[in-house]
Amino acid sequence: MSAALFDTSAEFTGRHIGSDAAATARMLEVIGLSSLDELLDVAVPDAIRVGRPLDLPSALSEAEALREIEARAADNRVMRSFIGMGYHGCLLPSVIRRSILENPGWYTQYTPYQAEISQGRLEALLNFQTMISDLTGLDVANASLLDEATAAAEAMGMSFAVSRRRRGRVFLVSSECHPQTIAVVQTRARSQGIEVRISGEMSLDDDVFGILLQYPGTTGHISDPSAICRQAREAGIVVTMVADLLALAVLRSPGDLGADVAVGSAQRFGVPMGFGGPHAAYFATREAHKRKMPGRVVGVSRDSTGRPALRLALQSREQHIRRESATSNICTSQVLLAIIASTYAVYHGPDGIRRIARRVRSLAESLAALLERGGRRVAAGPRFDTVCVDCDDAERIMAGARAQGMNLRRVDDTRVSVSFDETHSPADVEALLEVFGVEVPLELVEPPLPPGLSRDTPILEHSVFNRYHSEHELLRYLCRLQTRDLSLTTSMIPLGSCTMKLNAAAEMLPITLPGFAGMHPFAPEDQSRGFRRMIGELEAMLAEITGLSAVSLQPNAGSQGEYTGLLVIRRYLGELGQHGRDICLIPGSAHGTNPASAVMAGMKVQVVRCDERGNIDMDDLAEQVQKHADRLAALMVTYPSTHGVFEASIVEICRLVHGAGGQVYMDGANMNAQVGVCRPGDFGVDVCHLNLHKTFCIPHGGGGPGVGPIAVADHLAPFLPGHPVVDMGTSGGGAVSAAPWGSAGILPISWMFIRMMGAEGLLRATQAAILHANYLASRLAPHFPILYTGESGWVAHEFIIDLRPLRKTSGISVADVAKRLMDYGFHAPTISWPVAGTMMIEPTESESQTEMDRFADALIAIRREIGQVESGEFPQNDNPLVNAPHSAVALAADPWSHPYSRETAAFPAEHIREHKYWAPVCRIDDAYGDRNLVCSCPPLEAYGAAPDS
Repeated sequence: MSAALFDTSAEFTGRHIGSDAAATARMLEVIGLSSLDELLDVAVPDAIRVGRPLDLPSALSEAEALREIEARAADNRVMRSFIGMGYHGCLLPSVIRRSILENPGWYTQYTPYQAEISQGRLEALLNFQTMISDLTGLDVANASLLDEATAAAEAMGMSFAVSRRRRGRVFLVSSECHPQTIAVVQTRARSQGIEVRISGEMSLDDDVFGILLQYPGTTGHISDPSAICRQAREAGIVVTMVADLLALAVLRSPGDLGADVAVGSAQRFGVPMGFGGPHAAYFATREAHKRKMPGRVVGVSRDSTGRPALRLALQSREQHIRRESATSNICTSQVLLAIIASTYAVYHGPDGIRRIARRVRSLAESLAALLERGGRRVAAGPRFDTVCVDCDDAERIMAGARAQGMNLRRVDDTRVSVSFDETHSPADVEALLEVFGVEVPLELVEPPLPPGLSRDTPILEHSVFNRYHSEHELLRYLCRLQTRDLSLTTSMIPLGSCTMKLNAAAEMLPITLPGFAGMHPFAPEDQSRGFRRMIGELEAMLAEITGLSAVSLQPNAGSQGEYTGLLVIRRYLGELGQHGRDICLIPGSAHGTNPASAVMAGMKVQVVRCDERGNIDMDDLAEQVQKHADRLAALMVTYPSTHGVFEASIVEICRLVHGAGGQVYMDGANMNAQVGVCRPGDFGVDVCHLNLHKTFCIPHGGGGPGVGPIAVADHLAPFLPGHPVVDMGTSGGGAVSAAPWGSAGILPISWMFIRMMGAEGLLRATQAAILHANYLASRLAPHFPILYTGESGWVAHEFIIDLRPLRKTSGISVADVAKRLMDYGFHAPTISWPVAGTMMIEPTESESQTEMDRFADALIAIRREIGQVESGEFPQNDNPLVNAPHSAVALAADPWSHPYSRETAAFPAEHIREHKYWAPVCRIDDAYGDRNLVCSCPPLEAYGAAPDS
């Protein structure tokens, strides 16, 4: 019997890649090639080909990989955590876990830029914003940021922009802030020329423009900041409070106390610790600052029939439009985690949230009172969840706690702190008393808070937080929301640059294993061996894939990876004494986050032109390099290019920049066309970021989470990010995220993908991605011009179709085509970027030929409809495209006055009759939404429908 019968190494590859051998052969025949190897020969420049298989572990079957990752999780010892510091145990309701976290209908959605097919997710995010505004007492909140520490850094940036103290460059940070928050703020401040002054006293000197306070403080004490807020406001200083969201259920809100900004984490609202992330941060501020607020904002608008509809508001602030003048470089946020947190509040309601907060506070106050009764010195209250104990036997107490299966926080040589959360009980208080050597009977207390700190305003008054408290009702509510969104469970999402590929169930399973989900990021090293081993293996695999020497997984989004990579370059140049190198060359076609990231890193942007083929203009690059030779720090290049082609001159580009003393940064958004084919380190790149939520299968989650690690050459490795709490083994890099390994909780997804694919499978995936793009381009080329191709006439893993000529002949815009695709059951490709009036299409390796043909047929049918407009059969102002999408409500309305039938509107393709996705609203009026900005839940009667409709 053949041994091949028992070889399961390629089983997962065959399931991940959508085209089997027969489909591959058919597509190759269509594009006129005989093999995948021939395709690589014509599409990828020979000078950059890797020439050997990647040195990766052999591929595993799903069952084998799951056994290995379960073994890694089992190597972790998850103890009861009392560490706190912004990370807390919580109880994720099973109905939310099953209906959202483990549901591909929620985690495979894309960022809600196409609002008409994102209404369910947008409503859940509007719930999040409403929850944050309620609890913080501030006017407007965004739809989440990356983590608490980076949210504080964003607050510093906004404070600098809006403060009346134009000459002030000092950001005053309370010493009671968490150490990781201080570290991230310091990192961000250094590159922006801001001085961070850490102090226990808030002295409002003339050079201070902003203040950062922790509420409650890192050691547990709750100070009344109302006086300092009042003084700061009179002086034109912006006050930010980093506030514990659960504590705000019983504490006076930051807005009521006089703060201008509140930031923090929503982690303890049902999101597991996951060794540090991903967790949704929040950001709330006053009405006056809403246009300077970073991140995305969901707003209420109306559709073309006048019905309320949701959309992303104030998008003119975003980096893709404002580039280096953007409010931040944020692209990915934490949508999925924000939805979980808001749904946690919906499920528990105001009474439930208050009960949880009171239980937590009662445990802390009870322990403090009992310790004092037993002779221990306890830091003075008031407190919410944390008790800080002065003790000469701190080491013995820490060891005794570990022996009892508990982790406490060692604040310093003579102080230990204990933080409670909703997973704890009175039994834990008894166990802690034993650890501290106190023998007193258990007595639970809940002393009143001081009048100036006790909350006397209601929370979560909107009906959505007061209606769905039974599991049955919540389940139905979540299912209704899910049906209002289009995800990968519906159809392909062919977004160029965004790589919306399969997120396999086997890859997703490990993230909820207790050994991963329940781990505190600052747990002792000997308790996190499984996590650290898995992280080390993933780092080694990514280093081999990129051809670079070292990897940092700390950046928790692609935009953060860009920023971190440029910081590494700046630190390296500074170490060489070349502090004056501050020019960053960026091609005009670059991602919008690139110039914004460069500015955040303290660089000055110079744009390099592109030629008519979409490549970097080599003459202009040479001129810019020569002009800025003494100040050149870096070139940021996307490869393959943002225009979807492999630039043959990439080796010469790297050589030019290096010759002038600069470094080459590669934006890894398009790494899906390189894995196993070429390696950035081999052709001259010094640092690149990777989007694990694109190439390496972490799902987009409706707009986050993302992971954006960086890989660097050997000379840059010492300058990778460090951390103030956990030794990262680097010497020159400051922290860029709150947690040592960023969103560590979802790293098992990428580990599983690489281990199940192996070197051969990854190469096959890249080949399939390039084949699928060229096949789809060949099908569409007779109907739409393909804007850019490589020198040999081929595209990479994505391509651009040009719709600009159609605007002239028919009046139909690229937006009209995008909306009409919804009627065909598809999400639109990336529109009007990187070239206005175009669509960038990426089918990925995971789609089948059948699905790609359905999508191609839909675009070709839409082209015929445009032809009917061009011929005059349909008027330019009343046709299936300008009226798209057609909701069921609109189709049922009488009279029907359009020059095309209801059937044409609703069922333009045969496959839709089998399964019709209905856009829940018609086209949304963007301008109305920005003119009449509403960023929290309106009353139900505003929707003009029954509550459960």
